[in-house]
Amino acid sequence: MIITRTPFRMSFFGGGTDFPDFYKKYGGAVISTTFDKYCYLTVRHLPRFFEYSSQIVYSRIESVKKIDEIEHPAVREAMKYLDMHELRISYDADLPARSGLGTSSSFAVGLLNAFYALKGKYADKRRLADDAIYLERVLCKESGGVQDQIAASFGGLNRIVFNTDGYEVEPIIISPDRKKQLNGNLMLFFTGFSRFSSTIQKGTESAIRDKSKELLEMLSLVDVAQDILTSENKNIDEFGKLLDYTWKIKRGIESKISTDEIDSLYEKAMKAGAIGGKLLGAGGGGFLLFYVEKDKQEYVKKAMENLLYVPFEFESGGTKVIYYDPESFVMRSNNE
Repeated sequence: MIITRTPFRMSFFGGGTDFPDFYKKYGGAVISTTFDKYCYLTVRHLPRFFEYSSQIVYSRIESVKKIDEIEHPAVREAMKYLDMHELRISYDADLPARSGLGTSSSFAVGLLNAFYALKGKYADKRRLADDAIYLERVLCKESGGVQDQIAASFGGLNRIVFNTDGYEVEPIIISPDRKKQLNGNLMLFFTGFSRFSSTIQKGTESAIRDKSKELLEMLSLVDVAQDILTSENKNIDEFGKLLDYTWKIKRGIESKISTDEIDSLYEKAMKAGAIGGKLLGAGGGGFLLFYVEKDKQEYVKKAMENLLYVPFEFESGGTKVIYYDPESFVMRSNNE
């Protein structure tokens, strides 16, 4: 049995510039962090006492005789990709799927990590990120960027740079006190709305061709944000103001990124004292993130009283195998 734990991520700046169509032409960069909310994958070989050969437990239960019968695309394609057979896979998570926190990519990274461990093979963080990108974007043919898989695999507060040669993960060098202040001034709320990221990403992907000017400005803000974070003489509240500015740019890229309900909630939080914020992920629903000074946070909580407030702490470990006890496995012969 293998159990992996993989963090979710929140992206602050540069989202959209991680689409290959954009960064292969202009370059790209994002600033993001993982935090202490995780998905857990338990994987073991299924005992041969059942009519089915594999079982996958997530929001539903699939019990199948053949891999091609699996309806969950990431599980089906990952099992074929790494030649995995006769498995019981169980998924659990601290936060809901389709909520703008890179949940599908964390699932993909954690699943691949568990598969490699069950095979007795070591896969480093880059291998896991690369394989997860290939799994989601090529094998599953899902639209989207490539930052989420990298963040989930590596973990931490990073600047991730994209170019024609691939990507580099550059940790943001920031004092512990300043990092703690940043963490303490961020508030996360669940809107209750969920959406399929890939559906919105298709619109964003097509909009990239027409919105390169906006995306280039969002790319330039990555440098500004990093300078705010790493310069001790700069007021860190400028980070919040920049969040507000970049969110207004992002809203203009594709009509499905925001909704009237989300816009109304955002305005309520700003009037209650938030300096800035954004909707996390591709858009359309999920989690709202706000930058709020400590003395205004109770006012913002009151304004968001109909939403679930989710306290969190940054994390830096990325995906991990937290339980390792692999079983021996011999493939069935055709006549078994």
